Amino acid sequence: MSLHPLPKYTPALRGRRVLITGAARGIGAATADLLTAHGARVAVMGLEPDLLAGVAARNNAPWRECDVADPGAVDRAVEDLVTELGGLDVVIANAGIAKQLPLIGGQPGVMEAHLRVNTLGTFYTLRAAGPHISHPSGYALATASLGGAVHVPLLGAYSASKAAVEAIGNTLRQEIRPSGAKVGVAYYSELETDMTERGFATKAGEKLTGGGTVSGVAPIEAGLRALERGIARRSRRITAPAWVAPVVPLRHVAQRVIELKPLPDLEESLEIARTEQIGYTTEQPSTGPATLGSGESA
Repeated sequence: MSLHPLPKYTPALRGRRVLITGAARGIGAATADLLTAHGARVAVMGLEPDLLAGVAARNNAPWRECDVADPGAVDRAVEDLVTELGGLDVVIANAGIAKQLPLIGGQPGVMEAHLRVNTLGTFYTLRAAGPHISHPSGYALATASLGGAVHVPLLGAYSASKAAVEAIGNTLRQEIRPSGAKVGVAYYSELETDMTERGFATKAGEKLTGGGTVSGVAPIEAGLRALERGIARRSRRITAPAWVAPVVPLRHVAQRVIELKPLPDLEESLEIARTEQIGYTTEQPSTGPATLGSGESA
């Protein structure tokens, strides 16, 4: 991946102290690399300690293995990393999981796992980091998804959890405004990451989409370019790829278009998904049968 330094925006990225969750791989790891290249000082949190340690090493970054669904662990990790950075300017709540779920007859615990990691994990992260970025140059980014705004079959759990992330980001933006800090919400369609590859590599998903994805996979660089601009500008909304930008405000029209699209294999896809045994995007600490095979990525 070849990325050139971005022009000087305000506030500049150089010297920004940035905390990123879900940074062991995928867009979280790539964002850490990118911001370091722009002169930011990053700290990383996530699972998969071997991978996370590698990201930290190449970015000279402090790191903590942390399950974002554990509020006490998040509080401790954030405090430790902020101390090591000497303060905090930007927090990116990026950690998340994905797994298909037919709402009727789907695997028990999948909805709960999404809400625990994607929604509560974002809340715990922003709650812990919020006081530290509550200053005139502070910025928080909640990673939602186009799936949180426009909803398709099999992704009900993911979409519900990401719609809640959007709500958390929009609410925090208002509550934190007196400090001068800003809050953004990120909306990505399918980017070329582990999450997209594993999330659609199912028999049910392939049957539903005809072997592809819902909207086609864009290069991860599209997301990274949007992130570098959005973080530098402390943008209210970050979207990638480019066609997502008009879809988010026109979500109700887009939703209707999707609902009217013929899906001749929908019933068969749902039936396959009810019995198909798949994991989440990466493994994470098991807290019982409901989270077996769950994981964190973005």
